[in-house]
Parts: sequence; C-alpha cells; structure tokens
Amino acid sequence: MSLFWCLSDCCNAGVKTALLDAHSDMGSTEILEKETSENLSNGTSSNVEAAKRLAKRLYQLDRFKRSDVAKHLGKNNEFSKLVAQEYLKFFDFTGMTLDQSLRYFFKAFSLVGETQERERVLIHFSNRYFYCNPDTIASQDGVHCLTCAMMLLNTDLHGHNIGKKMTCQEFIANLQGVNEGGDFSKDLLKALYNSIKNEKLEWAVDDEEKKKTSSEGTDEKANGTHPKSISRIGSTTNPFLDIPRDPNAAVYKSGFLARKIHADMDGKKTPRGKRGWKTFYAVLKGTVLYLQKDEYKPEKALSEEDLKNAVSVHHALASKATDYEKKPNVLKLKTADWRVLLFQAQSPEEMQGWINKINCVAAVFSAPPFPAAIGSQKKFSRPLLPATTTKLSQEEQLKSHESKLKQITTELAEHRSYPPDKKVKAKEIDEYKLKEHYLEFEKTRYETYVSILNEGGQKLLNNSESEAAGLKKSHSSPSLNPDSSPVTAKVKRNVSERKDHRPETPSIKQKVT
Repeated sequence: MSLFWCLSDCCNAGVKTALLDAHSDMGSTEILEKETSENLSNGTSSNVEAAKRLAKRLYQLDRFKRSDVAKHLGKNNEFSKLVAQEYLKFFDFTGMTLDQSLRYFFKAFSLVGETQERERVLIHFSNRYFYCNPDTIASQDGVHCLTCAMMLLNTDLHGHNIGKKMTCQEFIANLQGVNEGGDFSKDLLKALYNSIKNEKLEWAVDDEEKKKTSSEGTDEKANGTHPKSISRIGSTTNPFLDIPRDPNAAVYKSGFLARKIHADMDGKKTPRGKRGWKTFYAVLKGTVLYLQKDEYKPEKALSEEDLKNAVSVHHALASKATDYEKKPNVLKLKTADWRVLLFQAQSPEEMQGWINKINCVAAVFSAPPFPAAIGSQKKFSRPLLPATTTKLSQEEQLKSHESKLKQITTELAEHRSYPPDKKVKAKEIDEYKLKEHYLEFEKTRYETYVSILNEGGQKLLNNSESEAAGLKKSHSSPSLNPDSSPVTAKVKRNVSERKDHRPETPSIKQKVT
C-alpha cells in the first residue's frame, strides 16, 4: 500500500541551501559562519554530522523555540530528512501504544507550518514508531494511516464542526481494508478511539505564547471583550483541516442572510431540531464566510460563537437552490466536507451576487487537493482538500483547475462504462452511486472554477461595481426579515430534502484520509 497521502517529490535543494536556511532561522551570524565552513563538504558523513548537531539542538531547544522545530523537520529536501531522522532518534516509543507515543511526541514541539510540512513530520513519526514497535502494526504505512486517522478523529470529536460526532463503529468502518488490504484489529481501533474521545490531542506551545494568550485573555475578560487570541476556525488540534483566519484578509461581500443547515459533514441529514432558519450578518472575508448576529465591525473581536458559525468556502460550490421551493431567493452552498447550507437573500440579484463572489473566492484561492487514501479499491474515499490558500499564480491556478477537470471528466466516463452487476451486494452499488455523485459534483465545480478564472478571477473579486460579467450592480442587503412570507402561496414539498438529494448512505462518515 502506498503512503496514506501522496506528497510531491522531494525538491533538489542542495545541502548548502538547506544549511543556510536552517541557520538563518536561528538568527546567529556567528553560528552560520562557523558551522557552514565545517559542514559544506561533498562527503555524506559531513552532512549526517551536521544533521545530528542540528537535531540535538532542536531537541534540547538550544536557541530554538518549540515553534521552530517543525519547519526544520518538514522541509522537502534531503538535509531536512536527515535532521528529522536524527531528531526522532531522541524518542524511544518501544512498548508504547500509538496514541501514547503521539502524545509523548507532541509534548516536545509545536506542530505548526504549512500542511505539507506537518504531514512530513507525521511521516517521520510513523517511521520511528514502526522501528520501535515492528510487531505491533503490519507496516509503516499502516502506522501512518492510523496516525492520520487519529488526527482527523480528534477534530471530529473535539472541533467546532456542526452535527453528530463520529461513533466508534463509524471510526472502525472507515478504516476497513486500509491495513495492507486487510483490517486493523478492532480492539486496537476501539482503544485508539476511546483514547482520543477521553482526551484530545494537543501539542506544546512556546512559553511566550502561553503567557501572551493568558495575558490577553485576562485583560480582555476584565474589559468585557472576547479574547483576540483565536486565530483559527475549527480545531487547532488538526494540522490538515484547520482554517486559517487572516485578520487582514479582504472583505469581498457583506449583508444580511438567513441560514438553514440542511446537511452536516458528508451530507448526513441535519437533525430536524437544528434545521431552522436563522438570520445573520454575513461577511465574506478572505476564504471564510463569517455569520455574525450583529453587523460587522472591523475593530470588534470575533466571539467563539462567531467562529462556530463561520464557514470556509475553500473548494466549495454555491448555486441557486432550484430544488427548494418554500422560500424565494435561496442559494445552496456545498462545502469541502460536503456540508450543505441554504441561504436566503433579499432579492434575486443579491442571491446571484453571493453565488458569484463565493465561487470566485473558491476558484481563485483553493489550494490543489491531495490524492485520496489508497487502500481497498472497493471502498471509495474522497481526496483531502486543504484549507490553506494556494501558492500558485492565477495562470498556474487555471492550469491546475483545467487539469483536474480533465482528470475528473475522464474518470467519470470510465466509471460509467463499468456499472456494477445487478447481482452484487447493495453496499457495492451504494459505493458506485456515491462515487458517481462525487465525480458529477466535482466536474461541475471545476467547470465553474475554470469559467471564472477565464473571465478574470482576481479582477472579478476586486471589482466592487459588478459581481460578475453580465450582471447588474448588486448592493449588500440592508436588512432581511426572517419572517417574511414566501412568494409562492402554495407551499410544495422541499425537493432538496428528498433522499436522492443526498446519495450518501447514513453509515458513511468523513473518510479518515
């Protein structure tokens, strides 16, 4: 089995560049001059010795902070790999369970940095755990699979996501067939699930950051304001799905919207008591749609409730809710984790304006997805969609979207050319339908993104006079009466709430990719 997530090939940065990068982060010219003269030879042994010295200093926090460690372990070059291997040698996981080892590992440093960097750190951890416990789990890939599964479970159980939390049975079901084509021990998975449920995963933070957060929280509590230290939406314990909140991000649209939660993560139907319409002041700031009870004020700190209601629009798709007939001017937003939310605007123009802006933000800023997990070929799982902002230029972003569109179109055609036999089990038919629905949705999403970037992308976002080409000027709604009566006198059944609107089976939960 391949690694749980496929990453880009290592870059060919030379040892000299790696060393210069490493030491420049120390901020010490004296150390840089001394050690580069010793270590920049062509011999491999010299590179290993340099990696050992840096690893030891990172472990002992010798002129390094905890937040400095991960960036030296997770860089995509050979020297960083050597440093990581030497650093992990300071940890002996022999006889420890996987969850105990991960908690022990996280006490040493802060798992910060880009998504890919954090992923590489976890790969090094998985390799070290397998070395210390070769008879516990079948392979290094199996260890890494479970490590990532625990990280995602941690967010599901302890994050701010809306809806039902993952059960132990769902956790076990999601990991079927990914242990070298077989299953992990149910007793092992139950133990890992209960460990994460009873105590969330957290990593160390710098002492200065602790004091700063504590001080800010005390001062602002005394002033009757909300702490400003919250910097991420969701859970700060997940390195892959947390949504960065940039206070300096541009505001692309704002106004009152009524919201109805139709489906939770993975399209699971929201419980009836939580589906009611609520009115918010919506602000599309960067890649996040903030939903606040009061009108937006830049100087006002966001409350915990504001962050819970916030929705990331990365890899999302907004469209007119043509299958919802109880209220007029309703748009449907499907998020990266397949939540479905309905929003009612005050006018058709306002609704279209929100659709255009949301899709434009998603098209311009969504980072390329990681491949899906590789395991049992019969079990379909969606790829991981990172919440980080893309590093590509607009031209590169367009090529990326076009490539994905071509890939999805081909995959959909191949998928349809091999329909399941009528005699197969119902579960396999459900898997086939789920994958087909996913491919259809992705095809529509990337078609929309490509169209937007071909029309200008970033220019459309910065154009305050027009929501999109061919549309009239649209202003934010000054108010929205949530009790307003629908335009249609005769209320028809909400077609969007029928079963075929959500093809996912009730047993399908977020794939622990």
